[in-house]
Amino acid sequence: MGKLALAAKITHVPSMYLSELDGPQKGFRQAAIDGHKEISRRCRELGVDTIIVFDTHWLVNANYHINCAAHWAGNYTSNELPHFISNMEFEYDGNPELGRLLAEECNAQGVETLAHDSTSLDPEYGTLVPMRYMNEDRHFKVVSVSAMCTVHYLNDSARLGWAMRKAIEEKYDGTVAILASGSLSHRFAQNGQAPGFATKTWSPFLERLDHEVVRMWENAEWADFCEMLPEYAVKGHGEGFMHDTAMLLGALGWSEYDQKVEVLTPYFGSSGTGQINALFPVSPVSGDQVPGPQASVTETFVPGSSRV
Repeated sequence: MGKLALAAKITHVPSMYLSELDGPQKGFRQAAIDGHKEISRRCRELGVDTIIVFDTHWLVNANYHINCAAHWAGNYTSNELPHFISNMEFEYDGNPELGRLLAEECNAQGVETLAHDSTSLDPEYGTLVPMRYMNEDRHFKVVSVSAMCTVHYLNDSARLGWAMRKAIEEKYDGTVAILASGSLSHRFAQNGQAPGFATKTWSPFLERLDHEVVRMWENAEWADFCEMLPEYAVKGHGEGFMHDTAMLLGALGWSEYDQKVEVLTPYFGSSGTGQINALFPVSPVSGDQVPGPQASVTETFVPGSSRV
């Protein structure tokens, strides 16, 4: 019935918002903004009606959660970085029908998931920042999915991604894009040093590690990347423990995914973190590609209490 038309790993750095404002940083994140606008353009060309965002700023301590309220509007200030995002207006339309279908299929696949279609909960900035540049005219409906998962197995996140694709293709009458909204390495600059790392990654090790990962993506080395993802999430300080990336790859076929990514915004450093906008071309998948009990992430658990 439905179609997954576009998939991407995207940045949501709050300095994109600062880049709009008058001051010393005006315009310095234009490449990242342009990458978001290009994703929006391609979604429109493909007839996408709803964008699902795996949001690594939505922290949850139990279950997986879907924010699929019919409408959001408000004024957002980041609790983490209020000097970066302050009083940012937003208004978007959700998709309760799709959110319920996603949760239904996730639960059927054994991944406990709750859809919230009648809630006062607004999306976090992992959703709000990209929608600011992709969806200013409210052309797309939006569904936000929790992806900063503190007590969750990466294997379950991969299964969640797979289940969501099944729901889209088998139960939804429409066209969908999915976005993994999170960085590569996510080691912020030490307090007091942030200005010096505004356009840098925290360490040469993390930067080289990130570049190697991007090279693997560009060469479709998915079996190797999926095997290393749990360790990369920990040693590379992956944002949200890289549950957004596991969800994305689960939807695309996990280690059997066969496409080369297209980098829209080349890798860049931001406040010590490593960022990118990259398209993951969608290819057909079959039922035997679902991450299962033998998948390399089965025993991998990355608790929020042991970040190393």
